[in-house]
Amino acid sequence: MTPETIEILGENIDTMFFMIGGGILLIEIMKGLFSRPFRGRSYLDMVTSISTQIPSIAVEVFIMGFAYAGYVWLAENYVDWTLPINIWTILLAILVCDFVYYWEHRFAHEWRVFWTQHAVHHSSRYFNAAVAIRFGPFEGLLSAIFHLPLVFLGFPPSLVFMGILTVLAYQTWIHTELIGKLGILEGVLNTPSNHRVHHGCDEKYIDKNYGGILIIWDRLFGSYQAEEETPQYGLKRDFSSINPFVVWFSEVPQFLRDLGNAQTMGDVWRVLFGKPGWQPSKSNTSSDAAE
Repeated sequence: MTPETIEILGENIDTMFFMIGGGILLIEIMKGLFSRPFRGRSYLDMVTSISTQIPSIAVEVFIMGFAYAGYVWLAENYVDWTLPINIWTILLAILVCDFVYYWEHRFAHEWRVFWTQHAVHHSSRYFNAAVAIRFGPFEGLLSAIFHLPLVFLGFPPSLVFMGILTVLAYQTWIHTELIGKLGILEGVLNTPSNHRVHHGCDEKYIDKNYGGILIIWDRLFGSYQAEEETPQYGLKRDFSSINPFVVWFSEVPQFLRDLGNAQTMGDVWRVLFGKPGWQPSKSNTSSDAAE
């Protein structure tokens, strides 16, 4: 297989899951239209979720294009050997990228500078297929940083990006309330039930179930929580805006205020890399905790 073949494979996987997610979204819309009471606000929220693709794609093309070029340059100049491209290394790349995604996702919840972006994904009070594409504009930056070591381990850049795309594409179908628990699969895969927990702002659901494709990483590293009662979705703080511009940059104003209130370099460090919710003592307002 060639890098071009891998690129086509990744695009086909993305298209397949996008079509599945689109089908689920269509069913959700039809169900909502015929349900009582009719929740018109949920449709506006869907539009807001879709609107996040405007800044996200604009920035993502630049970040991931620059990252791929950087990966290729590093591989050609600083890596003496690379894995061959075959079915086994493709599967290995997906598995390793899924493992990396777990930690990337976990740090996006634990480092506030990245939470300012990832919080966009968690800011909806609804849970539907449209939320699957609700992203902060700079989320791709964290992904590019965390997957960089794979190049030095000998993974061709094309395999790394195919793995990243596969892990993200898989998650399109799990953003729904239409699908209940899936039996034995709940212990292995990230399912709609497992991911509903991740989007819950109930105390016992916060910072749980970070997995992309596999949920076994959460079981191994102590962040697993089964779905019990139906979660309350969204941020822990009071946030329910459907204004696209407010949603795109929902965490940035408070983040900048807290940076401005930092009185020492230690304060600056904790604002940037501390858990969301920590503030310099000078600050008079409260920010949310990570979900």
